[in-house]
Amino acid sequence: MALDALFFGAHPDDIELTSGGLAALLASHGHAVGIADLTRGEAASRGTPEERAREAAEAAKLLGVAERINLGLPDLGIDRSDHGQLRVVAGAIRTHRPSLVVAPHHDDLHPDHIEGAHLVARACHVAGMLRFDAPGERHRPARLLFALYRTDRAPHLVVDVSAVWDRRSAALAVHRSQLDRQTEEQGRPAAATYLTHPDFLPEVTARARWFGALIGARYGEGYRVRGPVAIHDARALIGVAPGGTS
Repeated sequence: MALDALFFGAHPDDIELTSGGLAALLASHGHAVGIADLTRGEAASRGTPEERAREAAEAAKLLGVAERINLGLPDLGIDRSDHGQLRVVAGAIRTHRPSLVVAPHHDDLHPDHIEGAHLVARACHVAGMLRFDAPGERHRPARLLFALYRTDRAPHLVVDVSAVWDRRSAALAVHRSQLDRQTEEQGRPAAATYLTHPDFLPEVTARARWFGALIGARYGEGYRVRGPVAIHDARALIGVAPGGTS
């Protein structure tokens, strides 16, 4: 189906950790929003691909997005130079024809986030090339944003997600295989990871509070953008909110 915005995450919980608020906001305004998980998360220390797929589907319903797909790339094997992977991602962009694409940011410790950022950026470009051999008619998104996660990079844009913060938090919470400290696998306690540390969810909230503080909002999500941001209507610079106050 055609989408207004398509959010790419390397793993089935990445959107909920980085850009779920923007996805929920756009969906609440009536835009067709989709999520594309690049991998099934099969290399994670916790959870099976089947469990993670169920959690991802439940989270998508909470965010209100129209569609969530999994591209089946290899977990811990995302590779920006792999033509087959580039063809898969470009094909998804051509199929769904989004105006906005959101990708991971490359400044991250996880190699899949790093490679995923470059892979999606390349795919956005080649999807618009007539002779690139991906399925579908050529299409190049109008805007590409990179969602910030665990980085010290300053955002170019901060989106106020206060209105949907509870929805975003609920969507993250359904990834129980990754977050629940008491989960068992094969009759024994599941492996501890940084996501199961008691400080992890407070850290997620603190990051959103920090981004929000930068723009005078309660909760925010930070993004970086390649190239200049076009202002076609100068009134956007005045900063007048929908209610009429600045």
